[in-house]
Amino acid sequence: MGGRNAFVEAYTRLFQHFGGQGWWPGETPIEIVVGAILTQNTNWENVRKAIVNLKDAGVLDFYSLLELPAEVLAEYVRPSGYYNIKTRRLKNLLAMIRDRYDGNLDGLLADQTAMARENLLSVQGIGPETADSILLYAGGHPVFVIDAYTHRIFSRHGLVAEESDYDSIQEEFEGRLPRDAALYNEFHALIVMAGKHFCKKTTPLCDRCPLRGLNGMAGDTP
Repeated sequence: MGGRNAFVEAYTRLFQHFGGQGWWPGETPIEIVVGAILTQNTNWENVRKAIVNLKDAGVLDFYSLLELPAEVLAEYVRPSGYYNIKTRRLKNLLAMIRDRYDGNLDGLLADQTAMARENLLSVQGIGPETADSILLYAGGHPVFVIDAYTHRIFSRHGLVAEESDYDSIQEEFEGRLPRDAALYNEFHALIVMAGKHFCKKTTPLCDRCPLRGLNGMAGDTP
């Protein structure tokens, strides 16, 4: 990569400031998949409580979750909030894996990235961020996960347009970084840290942010 690359510079600064993050929390692919759905509109501590409930009940595996009555599953995941909605989404995902991959989660995760992503997005209640989280963190696919922190930070620094949608921001990142799942994993985690600690929604701490002075799309080269 020749010339200035503000995306690489952002990663370097954040890594130097925060250090490695070691995401995603999860011991098995199914745990990561369940966590990706449960973390919608809540924080990880609430998700952790729901995951513990599933583990303690001995049902954190594909077929147990698939066969579990929805009302019982909803009680286990209640700590994650919106538990009835999330139960339906999880059941929809499990049904898709059953129908298209013969109930083999590894089959989904080992599929070609574009096909696996298309199948995930076909599931009602699963959008690009959740689908890409599953692909990246459970399957090791080199897809960059875009969230609200990413849009906020990089639009404030003029590196993506304020009106950019998910796909266009993802194209910016994937076009300016090596296609490397480990890098994408770490960078996304670092962006979350920067959003939580510095680039807050209403009272950003710009004067002490490790990304201060990083701005402008002019001069940035892939």
